[in-house]
Amino acid sequence: MVWITSALDSVLSPTTIALGNFDGVHRGHQRVIAPILNGPAIDPSDSAAEPGSMPVSTVVSFSPHPKAFFSGRSHPLLTPMDEKAQVLDRLGIEQFVILPFGRSLANLTPEDFTVEILIRGLQARAIAVGADFHFGRGRSGTADRLREIAAEFGVPVKIVSLMSDQEGRISSSRIRAALGDGDVHRAQALLGRPYAIAGRVEAGQQLGRQLGFPTANLTIPPEKLLPRLGVYAVRVTLADGSLRPGVTNIGRRPTVGEQAAVTVEVHLLDWSGDLYGQWVTIELIDFLRPEQRFASLTDLKTQIEQDRQQARDRLTAATLS
Repeated sequence: MVWITSALDSVLSPTTIALGNFDGVHRGHQRVIAPILNGPAIDPSDSAAEPGSMPVSTVVSFSPHPKAFFSGRSHPLLTPMDEKAQVLDRLGIEQFVILPFGRSLANLTPEDFTVEILIRGLQARAIAVGADFHFGRGRSGTADRLREIAAEFGVPVKIVSLMSDQEGRISSSRIRAALGDGDVHRAQALLGRPYAIAGRVEAGQQLGRQLGFPTANLTIPPEKLLPRLGVYAVRVTLADGSLRPGVTNIGRRPTVGEQAAVTVEVHLLDWSGDLYGQWVTIELIDFLRPEQRFASLTDLKTQIEQDRQQARDRLTAATLS
């Protein structure tokens, strides 16, 4: 299980570091992370590791996101910290260090950040960053400058080229745009996995049960970025690890009195049971339709049945493809 810490005095060291925000941990981020997982990408003979010591593969990120800190506004995340830790754990990362991003850290020069945080605090033996990485006061530090500073301490820096597809650079902003359009296929291609939403099941208004389609209402971390409002075919992972097909509505339920807050509800196909209090994860497999207002609950019920059948068809097609 990945070790998570925000305090330098509890870091497992020495370390090999992948450094960045990594929101989404998308395919481009995974390329930056790969060198600290695959030994030959950073030659251990070039590092400052002591004989017999085994550096801990470590991803270093920041909270809050620097964009949120500098703008003073919330910055919805593709992967809130708990979710990011789970993804990193699946990749094989041993340690996740979350540096509290505040004025003191933001004011460090590139030299001070490298020496005080990376070299002394984290005892870095090798570092990997993306080619577009900037750090330090006023984002004045570049990947090349990091390499120069770290070289003075015998620490190699792997500068990883950016990953692109036929439409351009793979980035968190492109994933956000895809999700805003409800284009979960494009988001999945950029992420390298389906976009997931995780939360704990809480009691709701039980309207779905009254209509004959019981739903589980999820409490989602407030910083989690939600996709276009509408109905999705989803794959659901329950607390026991089992996978179930389902259909999810993300929206304000305009037919029954539009709410200010967006809700996430999931209906499991061909399943019955009590999910209250359980932590579940839904993966968006296909976008079925945008949210809409219906003239009556009867019309809504008819549409939900159509959504269920369409979700079955899309999920079956996704499994076979």
